[in-house]
Amino acid sequence: MLVVELKAGREKALLRGHPWVFSGSIKKIDHGNGEIIAGETAKIVDAKGTFLAWGAYSPASKIRVRVWSTDQGKKIDREFFRVRLENAIRLRRRILHFEKLNAYRLVHAESDELPGFVVDWYADSIVVQFLTSGAELWRDTFVELLGELIECERIYERSDVEVRRLEGLAPRKGPLVGGDNFSLVRIKEGEINYWVDIRHGQKTGFYLDQRVNRSIVRNLATDRTVLDCFAYTGGFSIAALAGGARNVVAVESSAGAIKLGRENLTLNNISFDKMDWVEDDVFKALRRFRDQDKKFDMVILDPPKFAPTAAHAQRAARGYKDINLLGLKLLNPGGLLVTFSCSGGVSEELYQKIVAGAALDAGVQAKIIDRLGPGADHPVALNFPEGAYLKGFVIQV
Repeated sequence: MLVVELKAGREKALLRGHPWVFSGSIKKIDHGNGEIIAGETAKIVDAKGTFLAWGAYSPASKIRVRVWSTDQGKKIDREFFRVRLENAIRLRRRILHFEKLNAYRLVHAESDELPGFVVDWYADSIVVQFLTSGAELWRDTFVELLGELIECERIYERSDVEVRRLEGLAPRKGPLVGGDNFSLVRIKEGEINYWVDIRHGQKTGFYLDQRVNRSIVRNLATDRTVLDCFAYTGGFSIAALAGGARNVVAVESSAGAIKLGRENLTLNNISFDKMDWVEDDVFKALRRFRDQDKKFDMVILDPPKFAPTAAHAQRAARGYKDINLLGLKLLNPGGLLVTFSCSGGVSEELYQKIVAGAALDAGVQAKIIDRLGPGADHPVALNFPEGAYLKGFVIQV
């Protein structure tokens, strides 16, 4: 058995329920004379040898152990993971309105007590990510259990993410169940439909964590001119048009995303005349619009992750301030800035300070009229504040 002994005093985070053990907290590792297997279950003990938790060991990661359970009597096996998956599925069935949507997050890693494992549901398809050594070790078990617990056409893997390299794992994607002979998946959010490319799209194909915020934008967009930055396949743009926006300018750097965005317009019977796609870098486009003295009634900023960890926060802050400053300058009086950060290294408090600094430099009086985050299918465990990665504001000037 692999035993991980912590340094004296380093057990406090685990005792508060936090699911991570960093390499700097470890005093010694005992595996007898055996070879350590990445992802294997380790017994975590304090400096006196007292049991603390069972966790998955990641030899290449700074997060050396991720906790499966703090119950010493638990056996980390197939049945253990079956129960955890059943709990996650049961939660979604209780909180979501399935008559209105058919795409949502089914398993949210640490916040569903399954560190490193993500499951997204798209209509008739499941997309999975195995992000850590522990999830990777139990990969076949997870796939088998999903097949037993959920009826679906296919299970597709999208473990093609940079975070796997921190675990010493290579990126990987491809079909696990149901083969690769399919094209796009059609999902619905209320009255709006979207085409999703689960094989090649960003994240697992779509930004499911913004579902509730798309609805908020729809309700606010009536009779407004809208600028949607980092528009991807038009999620916010189409929601705004469905809500009665007069027109939308959508800025996106990916030609493939724009092509699918146009297909989403057709899917929702929205005239192409209502929307102008601009294939460009957002920073360049915002400066050009500023120089052209263009104005909008609503500006949406939903950039990619600028700061994956707190170590990147200072550099990311400059980028966030830049786009928010430019966005605020493009607003008509009474206009709305809908701005987001999905960076885990930037807290909501820090992001508010960044946007406040941008408003000061832009010379506008602004106030927060709503605070935004992911939907209930992306829960945040109270003992895992790092799970609150997505934060946003609706700001009126």
